[in-house]
Amino acid sequence: MEIRPIPVPPDLRRDLTIEAVSTTIVDVPTVRRHKLSQLSVTAQSYVIVEIRLRNGATGVGEAATLGGPRWSEESVEGIKATIDAHLSPAILGQSAERFIAIGTLLDAAAKRNSAAKGAIETALIDAVGRTLGLPAHQLLGGRVRERFPVFWTLASGDPGQEIEEAEAKLSARLHDRFKIKVGAQPVEADLARLTRLSAALAGRAQLIVDANQAWDEPTAVRALPALADLGIALAEQPLPAWNMAGMARLKARSPIPLMADECVFSAHDMFQAGALACADVVSLKIVKHGGLFGLHKVAAVAEAAGFSLYGGCLLESSIGAAAHLQAFAGLNTLAWGCEHFGPHILTQDLVLEPLVIRDFHIHLPSGPGIGIELDRAQLARFART
Repeated sequence: MEIRPIPVPPDLRRDLTIEAVSTTIVDVPTVRRHKLSQLSVTAQSYVIVEIRLRNGATGVGEAATLGGPRWSEESVEGIKATIDAHLSPAILGQSAERFIAIGTLLDAAAKRNSAAKGAIETALIDAVGRTLGLPAHQLLGGRVRERFPVFWTLASGDPGQEIEEAEAKLSARLHDRFKIKVGAQPVEADLARLTRLSAALAGRAQLIVDANQAWDEPTAVRALPALADLGIALAEQPLPAWNMAGMARLKARSPIPLMADECVFSAHDMFQAGALACADVVSLKIVKHGGLFGLHKVAAVAEAAGFSLYGGCLLESSIGAAAHLQAFAGLNTLAWGCEHFGPHILTQDLVLEPLVIRDFHIHLPSGPGIGIELDRAQLARFART
């Protein structure tokens, strides 16, 4: 069912009652193969959530997955089913601005399901922001920044193609920071690939790597000094998410900083990561933390534990990316910038005016709510039937 805004008399414009929730699965092709250690994608799938309030305002949110339920346990099919059958009935009739109370209702209706809950919360914040004429970051405490240094991910596995891709981004002044996906091949092959990339881009770009849990501890112990010699600035999640103790041992001897990603979903996970001192940096994602408020909660625990912050992504379109930027805008610090390049890896975005990347930064949209307008023609074009 498609939800469209409806005309509402002036006396009802402040009625924030949740009246309808709809979900649509979309599959959007990518401009090239995106290869991680454990999966490879040529199309990105999302669940687009729309929530209409009694005052006629409609908010939009997005839940991203990567290669089905392989990056986390959620799939777009499961997200849609959970929202339709369990989460939506729990919030219909509630007042949309009661974000924390609604979060409690969602947690009671379904365990985890953080991507599904994050999409719902995004849509609620968007709808309330549109009603009040306020950007989402003002509902979260205000902004500290309006633009963010932004990484591009090199993930084809072909160093020649990746060098060409990076050169194009540098020439267009889009990206001068690159994350390189490793772990899909033996570490020696990855190091040879990284040697070519670091030599080609030396002095002109910052390079980090992401193993997506692919290495065991001895492999990581062998690889990290070699990464340091190549000038790699950061290594993300080298070990499986369960092995925080191993990450702590690695951190104690690593010549470069380590970033936690898949091992930190909740604020409780972040507390454990801090107690173990298992990394130096944490990657923040709405799909992990259950929404913008959850992201801020994890960031607060991380800062208290002395971790630096990094704005992670899961190849979101401009819908999900805009929601992240609204959350990142109010963080005290964001030392490592963000990686919301997702809209540019899609063959077609899902909004009328895509987010702007210029001079190596992505810029915060300025409209009410999360600051974007859904392109219904593209939604219909890519909707799964």
